Amino acid sequence: MPMAPSGYADGFARDSLPAESDWPEFRFDTPAVDYPERLNAAAELLDGAIAKGWGDRIAVYSEAQTLTYAELAAEANRLAHVLVDDLDLVSGERVLIHGPNSIDMMVAWYGVLKAGGIAVMTMPLLREPEITKIVQKARIRLALCAAPLKDAVEKSKAKSSGLERIALTGDGEEVASLMAGKNDVFDACDTAADDIALLAFTSGTTGEPKACAHFHRSVLAMADTFGAMLDPKEGDIYAGTPPFAFTFGLGAFVVFPARAGIAVALPPKPGFEALCETIQRFGVTHTFTAPTGYRAMLTLKDAYDLSSLRSGVSAGEHLPEATWRAWKDATGVRLVDGIGATEMIHIFISAAGRDIRPGATGKAVPGYEACVIGEDGEPVPDGEIGKLAVRGPTGCLYLADDRQKTYVRNGWNITGDLYRRDPDGYFWYVSRADDLIVASGYNIAGPEVEQALLMHEAVAECAVVGQACDNRGTIVAAHVVLKQPLLAGEEMAKELQDFVKLTIAPYKYPRAIHFTDALPKTQTGKIQRFRLRT
Repeated sequence: MPMAPSGYADGFARDSLPAESDWPEFRFDTPAVDYPERLNAAAELLDGAIAKGWGDRIAVYSEAQTLTYAELAAEANRLAHVLVDDLDLVSGERVLIHGPNSIDMMVAWYGVLKAGGIAVMTMPLLREPEITKIVQKARIRLALCAAPLKDAVEKSKAKSSGLERIALTGDGEEVASLMAGKNDVFDACDTAADDIALLAFTSGTTGEPKACAHFHRSVLAMADTFGAMLDPKEGDIYAGTPPFAFTFGLGAFVVFPARAGIAVALPPKPGFEALCETIQRFGVTHTFTAPTGYRAMLTLKDAYDLSSLRSGVSAGEHLPEATWRAWKDATGVRLVDGIGATEMIHIFISAAGRDIRPGATGKAVPGYEACVIGEDGEPVPDGEIGKLAVRGPTGCLYLADDRQKTYVRNGWNITGDLYRRDPDGYFWYVSRADDLIVASGYNIAGPEVEQALLMHEAVAECAVVGQACDNRGTIVAAHVVLKQPLLAGEEMAKELQDFVKLTIAPYKYPRAIHFTDALPKTQTGKIQRFRLRT
């Protein structure tokens, strides 16, 4: 369908979208995602919360401060005035938002969208070269930056990357001083529902980053599809580890709570001990983290009171059945698994409540449809392995990037994951397409071997990859973190190999076992298997 007239004066982002012939097919088959032509996501979330009578409800808990929705909206409105009046924001401009999960960064995101900017949130640990690539790709002039993390952003500015203005956030910093005298009412920019609200850059530090453009309607769609599937109730409190710059975290901690009028509790620092402390302190009901996080919290559960938890969402990578069952046995909570993608903004296959089948990712989230396709692009029969294809109200739109043609084919988003679907419509993860190991003529999915290893009581974490071998070409290699590192050695390696042979087909067992103290991970908890292949 044709795009509505833009509300932006700066047309760079819209002009840099792919040709419409390369777009995915956007589908709006459910009433929940039938949005009006003019829409500002920040106004819909914050002003909408107040209009529903939720102004006095707690929006965000943190160690330093607690805000109601009325107070959060007022702060966002003051910042929007600063952006327009003092920082000369032109509607449609991209604004770098750099900092840890905090109230300041939440206010920055809302304020930028309200003022008509396009939010570009960045991972807190990025260094100057990574920030410079983002600044140049998105043509960013203005940055809102948490003062403790200013060095990398200032170095990017000094490199003449295109960044002209850095405004620091935090107590006593410039942004706070400018906000102090501003009106707490702001008329949000008249944006079209398909004006770009945010550019989400793909995680990782290798190669040229991809900027995924998402519309104002897409921001709401993630709440009105997967977010609604979680069945939020008044009094719920969400918390977890993904950064706001990771759309998993943006949805879970910024968008979903506002859409439902519930609260988020922000840990004071990264890490799973901080998350457990936050759960105990604020009575958190729902957690959001990667499988790595749930395994880490299993080792911490006796030191903290986690009894307030009623649900948890796992995403970022496949949730092994062994981890699901261990968490259920320890806490009584049935974890919700889900697969999402930065390109799709959030989770599109999942299951909740009684629909959960341990080990399966789930079914297509209402509003989406998914299938498993072969090399010819056609659906394969149930039970056969193929590439996952999905479409719905959100989809991949890379900013000025030829890789659009690889991700989107015939209107479908091709995620790069191998799956099989069972006759009941449940999707079962096999591996990433590049994690399939071909050894001695057999196709072996690394995650299946990982699942077997995790069932052994000695294993804390593991990652399985292909390893070059002079005799066999490629062998299955397991990198294993033991619960008791002193047990590492040939005897334990053989025990694990024999255990895998008894658990899955013997030809899949890892011929090489490498014991390690830790696995390489991204900031969002994903295991970086590519680093283990070198």
